[in-house]
Amino acid sequence: MPLARRIIPCLDIKNGRVVKNVNFHHGTWDAGDPVELAAMYDRQGGDEVVFLDINASWEQRSATLDILTRAAEQVFIPLTIGGGVTAVEHVRSYLRAGADKVSINTGAVKDPDLINQSAEIFGSSTIVIAIDMKRRPTGGWEVYLQGGRTPTGIDGLKWAEEAWRRGAGELLVTSMDADGTRNGYDMELHQALANLVDIPVIASGGAGTLDHIAEVLTTGKADAALVASIFHSGQYTVDDAKQYLAAKGVPVRR
Repeated sequence: MPLARRIIPCLDIKNGRVVKNVNFHHGTWDAGDPVELAAMYDRQGGDEVVFLDINASWEQRSATLDILTRAAEQVFIPLTIGGGVTAVEHVRSYLRAGADKVSINTGAVKDPDLINQSAEIFGSSTIVIAIDMKRRPTGGWEVYLQGGRTPTGIDGLKWAEEAWRRGAGELLVTSMDADGTRNGYDMELHQALANLVDIPVIASGGAGTLDHIAEVLTTGKADAALVASIFHSGQYTVDDAKQYLAAKGVPVRR
């Protein structure tokens, strides 16, 4: 039997609220309280919920634990949290506060050994390496840090492969070009990742229709789809997405 594909609502958090924007920086709108939204997505059948404190790395701090601890009391699907993780102790504190997985982005690029150390101590299954990528005019993708503010010159696919080989359990890969546009996922990017690494890849950035989700999980070969705008706006529910996918023959948990 093929493995079920996951639908994962993503909650980008700024100043204690869930926000959404386009291409990381434009058209920000308030989507609501993170704990209330996480509980709603739990009821709708979300497979996991991801909390990303989008300003934590830029502000050189770790993500707030208050939201995580409150969510852990009310939400019973797996919780992933990311933002400002620069040390093994940050990973430990998030897991103790109720997270099932910890997402590391900027901190892993600046200190790749953090991946090895965290995976060795807590297990690869708890370590998600988030990568924000933007297309290069000359081809390929470049890694950006600090919530998409800082270009690195690092090739996105090479970094994805290195993160996998260092012990990451999953990759959460966001196309900055597609993020928030609702024009569909970057299919070329996700196909390239699926052919490169041997761990689950969570596709992020661009979901505007249910067909976009189906496409990235089939043609794009992603293991999971991260979804924000179309869920936060009420355009679709998680259950709408799963019914649609099941009708298309995509294996999902119902």
